[in-house]
Amino acid sequence: MTLTDEPRTEGSGSPDQRPGRRGPWAWLSRPGETDGLVGILVKIVLLAVVDAFALYAVFLLAAQDEWLVLAIGVVLTVAVNVIYLRRDGLPAKYLAPGIVLLLVFQVFVMVYTGFIAFTNAGDGHLGSKDDAVAAISTKGQERVPDSPQYQLSVLERRGELAFLLTAPDGAVTVGSSDEPQEPTDDAETDGSGKAVGLDGYTSLSFEELLQRQDEILEVAVPVSDDPADGSLRTADGSSAYEYRSHLRYDAATDSVTDTTTGVVYRDEGDGAFVSADGDELVPGWQINVGFDNFRRAAETPQLRDSLVSVIAWTFVFATLSVVLCFGLGLFLATVFNVARMRGKKFYRVMLILPYAFPAFLSGLVWSGMLNAEFGFINQVLLGGADIEWLTDPWLARFSVLFVNLWLGFPYMFLVCTGALQSIPDEMSEAARMDGASPWKAFRAVKLPLLLVSVAPLLITTFAYNFNNFNVIYMLTRGGPRFEDTTNDVGATDLLITMVYKVAFGTGTGRDYGLASALAIIIFVVIGVISALLFRRTKALEDIH
Repeated sequence: MTLTDEPRTEGSGSPDQRPGRRGPWAWLSRPGETDGLVGILVKIVLLAVVDAFALYAVFLLAAQDEWLVLAIGVVLTVAVNVIYLRRDGLPAKYLAPGIVLLLVFQVFVMVYTGFIAFTNAGDGHLGSKDDAVAAISTKGQERVPDSPQYQLSVLERRGELAFLLTAPDGAVTVGSSDEPQEPTDDAETDGSGKAVGLDGYTSLSFEELLQRQDEILEVAVPVSDDPADGSLRTADGSSAYEYRSHLRYDAATDSVTDTTTGVVYRDEGDGAFVSADGDELVPGWQINVGFDNFRRAAETPQLRDSLVSVIAWTFVFATLSVVLCFGLGLFLATVFNVARMRGKKFYRVMLILPYAFPAFLSGLVWSGMLNAEFGFINQVLLGGADIEWLTDPWLARFSVLFVNLWLGFPYMFLVCTGALQSIPDEMSEAARMDGASPWKAFRAVKLPLLLVSVAPLLITTFAYNFNNFNVIYMLTRGGPRFEDTTNDVGATDLLITMVYKVAFGTGTGRDYGLASALAIIIFVVIGVISALLFRRTKALEDIH
């Protein structure tokens, strides 16, 4: 030991390693926590990204006057910052992402669906009344006789076309389809006084005008913020004229007048302007209709008859799918649970292959295989038979059940295999010692014990098949179509595919309000059935 050596005591070392000494970031963590500088920086960066996105959403929602959504977003953002900037509250930090996603993707969707179910939302009824008035005022625009001729230069900025207009008096304005014309003093002019360029814009050449003439003809620059004042359009890319709609809205009487025919369209409270003869102007606007969508589902003859048939088939499909998949899965699980069977691993792997393929892809493959004209089933397996697997109502239902069985039994096979292997062999041995046959031992001992763990899965499987969209839509698209209805509803349609067709169908137009009402009916039906079945499964809890 030299004279310069200091005595070393317990706990000596670097300042950050000595007891009671903490680093410069110690104020951000509690004693015992393992968060280091990297973790702190990651936390700050992630919170900054969340706050930046929230700030962008605030400006966007404020511009669209969505104040309720804006307020909810602000509350969630503040809550997230408070949770993750606190030193304690570790459980809340783990639960917060899940709760936020639950609110956004589950609760909000359910609430919004319920809201839409009580409106007339659909084709022609999507926006507000102001949006409808603006759209009607721009419909059927015709050139105003003797309107002044504007010299035109077509510009482009960020992929959007704009018109640089020179009026007969020399005034220069610029505008686009989304922005009304406004004066500008920075335009470049040629020798004749025509404006030909503007800072921030790119002028289109003659070749570009020819290449994009269809796009240029679609541009309509509003004259002012009032759609009734008309717009400026071009027919040749070099000059523009005023165009004005023959439909004029009068705010004093809340009506629209067709100036060419004199017909007056009024707001009768149905979300559209309607004439005395019943003609309706499109688009309309979204209004609250109360329980009208539910009444339509129950009172409209064609829709009601189709709905009854679809509900009946939905219950049959869901029930048979559960019974068939569980029965086949349990049978195979029992067979391959025999100890003396050889090659069980190989067979089990082969049996779960259908479960590994995406259901929508399998539906498309089976649709081709079951095709009556060139399908593998008819042409190869049945020697060129002409069997309408997908176009005959009963054969189509059989095909849907068969394909769903092929897709669903591997899941039940895996579940039943695990459940059977968890049942002690001593119980079956005891039953055989008491003189029970193998079937009786299985029915009286193994099956009740199996249902204890499998019954909740059977209920969830029923709920899943109640809404099994993929198999139905990819295999038959709900067909073959019923002949006694104008709606696009068929023999294999489930409630969920019927809702999809009502919401996004092309035959009768989109009807989001009715589709949301049907979705609520599905939710109530599945909820009631699941609650009743779960109550019945409590009887199995006494089996040990």
